[in-house]
Amino acid sequence: MRGSKILITGPTGQVATPVAEALAAENEVWGIARFTNPAVRESLENAGVRCQAVNLSAGDFTGLPDDFDYVINLAVAKSGSWDKDLGANAESVGLLMAHCRKAKAFLHCSSGAVYDPPGDEPRTEDAALGDNHKPMFPTYSISKIAGEVVARTMSRVLGLPTIIARLNVPYGDNGGWPFYHMEMMLGGIPIPVPAGGAARYNPIHEDDIIATIPKLLEAASVPATTINWCGEQTVSLQEWCGYLGSLVGKEPVFEESALALRGNPTDPARMHDLIGTTTVDWRDGFRRMAATFHPELVSV
Repeated sequence: MRGSKILITGPTGQVATPVAEALAAENEVWGIARFTNPAVRESLENAGVRCQAVNLSAGDFTGLPDDFDYVINLAVAKSGSWDKDLGANAESVGLLMAHCRKAKAFLHCSSGAVYDPPGDEPRTEDAALGDNHKPMFPTYSISKIAGEVVARTMSRVLGLPTIIARLNVPYGDNGGWPFYHMEMMLGGIPIPVPAGGAARYNPIHEDDIIATIPKLLEAASVPATTINWCGEQTVSLQEWCGYLGSLVGKEPVFEESALALRGNPTDPARMHDLIGTTTVDWRDGFRRMAATFHPELVSV
């Protein structure tokens, strides 16, 4: 993507920060968030991102242009408050789409957390939805499902080409869930796992997230298209913890817990058809992540 005017929500987050910085190299990128940390805002601005403080839930876009070519909605809320999280993860989607109705395409980042938890088979986009993350984040799955419905509705109402991308486990040099597992091992903290064997996922590296965004925007449509956004390889939490442990010299200790999330593998077939494949091998990506945060322990 070059020479486009792009709006990114949630640019202070783990996923959105590297996306915003990468796209700002050759595009006019605006980032909206509350920007409660001045240092984070300064870092983004130094990378060329135009930052504007906006409370998405309030839907007040005063001073924000409405002539963006593309909108990438990566903002997310996990406060545990139903009112706040429905506002941030669902209502704000419709308000933002209404403000940016002239865009060529709208990318709404959803989550694999929308799938119904029973069973360990890879979920296709037509699989049953449910309260997947209730044990850990009681409002998250439901509010993300609600956000998808809002995006689908507004796409039809506004005629705005939209793609809903259900992100699996994102990670990279900016962190992610596996990073916290690595820190838990280094801190001697047991890692909670569900009963019943390996908890499998399809982790996706930030390089692949960045690389697939232009293709996702090209695949946007009316009615909205829904797609799994995931890595090619299925790997269990237990396996990646074992690998990370071997890199940092710590043996993972697992502890079965009723509050641990079930595995959530997703089927990449539709992704293959629409945007192609991802390229970063999970071991290479995990090694890079470990080396970024602990160069004293790991070399790339």
